[in-house]
Amino acid sequence: MKSSTKIIAHRGNACGAPENTLEAFRQAVELGAHGVELDVQLSSDGVPVVIHDETLERTTDGAGAVAEHSAAEITALSAGLWFDPPFPAARPPTLDAVLEVLSPAGLEIHLELKTDIHPYPGLAEAVAALVGRRALGDRVMISSFNHHTLKEVRRCAPELPLAALLSGRMIAPWDYAVREGFQALHPEYRSVDAELAENCRERGLALRAYTVDDAEAARRLMNLGLDGIMTNVPGRMLSLQQSLSL
Repeated sequence: MKSSTKIIAHRGNACGAPENTLEAFRQAVELGAHGVELDVQLSSDGVPVVIHDETLERTTDGAGAVAEHSAAEITALSAGLWFDPPFPAARPPTLDAVLEVLSPAGLEIHLELKTDIHPYPGLAEAVAALVGRRALGDRVMISSFNHHTLKEVRRCAPELPLAALLSGRMIAPWDYAVREGFQALHPEYRSVDAELAENCRERGLALRAYTVDDAEAARRLMNLGLDGIMTNVPGRMLSLQQSLSL
């Protein structure tokens, strides 16, 4: 039986290129991923930039907080010298640059707004404006661990679907999502079971799990009929999905 679970490249093809770079997103498109997931923060001059950590040290040759640097400063940093093999030309991109690359590809775009540590006032409005300007609202899903941020997105762009990221188990999360007006739940994959999948399905909620790199875990989730799995190894998961459909 063919699995309908979509394979979503977590931070692009993060196993083949530096995470959250244009190189990683281009690779995800070339592999045939059904979607990509990426992290969005706000520069000191109010530009949405794509980077996971709130600080620059782990994935770039810069130092300090993302929020304390301008977009020009951030996008001038190297984001690939640490990778093996190095990608000397890779830079942390702006969200607009990523959307330009992904726009013609036709895949789903999952934007995680990283406001769980730094609140980034104005991020929701800036992201919604970019998505609207590129007319990508039918392909974009906004997610966040900070569910107040999701409500901010709803206020400025009520047409955009919202996904609540969950780091652990909670009682009846499907009821919580319906009550809060969210369209999807994105839990950590080990907390996903048949009860969660069934209750989300009954309520019309999309269910996508992160971050699934293990084949046995992926097979279990596909068999539960999840809408999507986010993975650092999209090529491997696409091959697994194809093998299950034979």
